[in-house]
Amino acid sequence: MTAQEKSLLYSLLNNADCLFSGRVSSDFAPADFKDDAEITAQVSELTKDAAAEIKKIALDIAQCDGCVLCKTRTNTVPGIGKIPPVVLVIGEGPGADEDRTGEPFVGKAGQLLDKMLAAIQLSREDNCFIANIVKCRPPANRTPLPEEAQACSHFLQAQIDILKPKMILAVGNTALHNLLDTTAGIKKLHGKFFNYQGIPLLATFHPSALLRDESLKRPAWEDLKLFRNKLLEIVPDYQSSYLNGGSD
Repeated sequence: MTAQEKSLLYSLLNNADCLFSGRVSSDFAPADFKDDAEITAQVSELTKDAAAEIKKIALDIAQCDGCVLCKTRTNTVPGIGKIPPVVLVIGEGPGADEDRTGEPFVGKAGQLLDKMLAAIQLSREDNCFIANIVKCRPPANRTPLPEEAQACSHFLQAQIDILKPKMILAVGNTALHNLLDTTAGIKKLHGKFFNYQGIPLLATFHPSALLRDESLKRPAWEDLKLFRNKLLEIVPDYQSSYLNGGSD
């Protein structure tokens, strides 16, 4: 719709308000309209800027030597997905497959994560960005040490600041502990909402835990349903980006 068409419609509504209320002048405030094409162009430009900033962070991560993990990595794994995303998914750290490819969650746990997200109409192609607490693989896939997570924290924070997700899904103990600065376990805090810098955050079990213990799949599914319901409150049409293949 053009700015002129919007202005005309606004004027008609203004006149109708006066007619039905019996007032000489309407309570409608003056408005400055823009063409839809202009708005779309502005959004597109912001998206390009965000993508460029995320790419710069990835380049900075590739050159990082802030902790010992840089000595054993094959590739850094900065994150991947839609920019800007509706949801930011945060895991622990890269495994062997991720270290080899440079992309997060591409092994068996990643395949399960994709299925979990698809069950609530989310995907890394359409409306999610996926990242980790640490950007390099810990040897033998061990849990990242506190100093390693701290060395990577500014990269993740910068990504959050740029991406501005509507919600965060934290998967596993490492993500939970580092994001919320808590020692409580995932079994105690899963399925509960927390405020992370003004962003609703929910933690659930890591897909690798579900592969080890199938009894966790039911509570994980209940967590995802809670997450979906909250997301529908915040972004009622978020599913359209998934159903339409990520088209804007």
